[in-house]
Amino acid sequence: MTITFITGANKGLGRETARRLVELGHTVIVGARDPEQGVAAATALGARFVRIDVTDDAAVAAAVADVAGHEGVIDVLINNAGIHGPSGDPSTLTGIESLRVFDVNVAGVVRTTTAFLPLLRRSTDPVIINVSSGMGSLAHTHDPARPESKVIAPLYTASKAALTMLTTQYAKALPSMRVNAADPGYTATDLNGHSGPQTVTEGTDAIVRLATEKPGARSGRFVDRTGEISWS
Repeated sequence: MTITFITGANKGLGRETARRLVELGHTVIVGARDPEQGVAAATALGARFVRIDVTDDAAVAAAVADVAGHEGVIDVLINNAGIHGPSGDPSTLTGIESLRVFDVNVAGVVRTTTAFLPLLRRSTDPVIINVSSGMGSLAHTHDPARPESKVIAPLYTASKAALTMLTTQYAKALPSMRVNAADPGYTATDLNGHSGPQTVTEGTDAIVRLATEKPGARSGRFVDRTGEISWS
């Protein structure tokens, strides 16, 4: 049975991914910062809750120790936790705001991935999925026909651009694992005030597809719900 750990899984895309993977037979570990929300989500979904705060080295280490003591291995790590940060005119942005967004969206992925690598290496088919965004694509944000070009979210877009590059580097450096990035698309979640046209189920299509691929699928890809997309 595939054991899957998902960060930020108490709501939105993370929770829906957890729900769908439980239905598909995965043993899912709901990772969340808030114990009350995390326990509620895990109980409702038939999963197990483990507290994790991706901005805290000690909390990440504690989460890994918990999983090591219970499951002993993970097959799929889904780095889903993320925050949006300020939108609009960037003239008042601060360094503190920048560090906060990058701490979750980029450094949080590094912390979590590094800490879970020993458990992933125990798997016969280890998979890492980074939930990125077309908002981090230079091509998408410069294409007037795409909704990504209409949004000004300096820190979120920059952090997702960094995450997609980070994914390519992990994919090259970890040939024994599949490391890919997923673009959920413009999905109605708390992150955007539920303004996206896609349902949360549609938004998890790419993530679920990557999490359920058979051994031998390619690493180093960026995919959305329609298929593989360009890294540019």
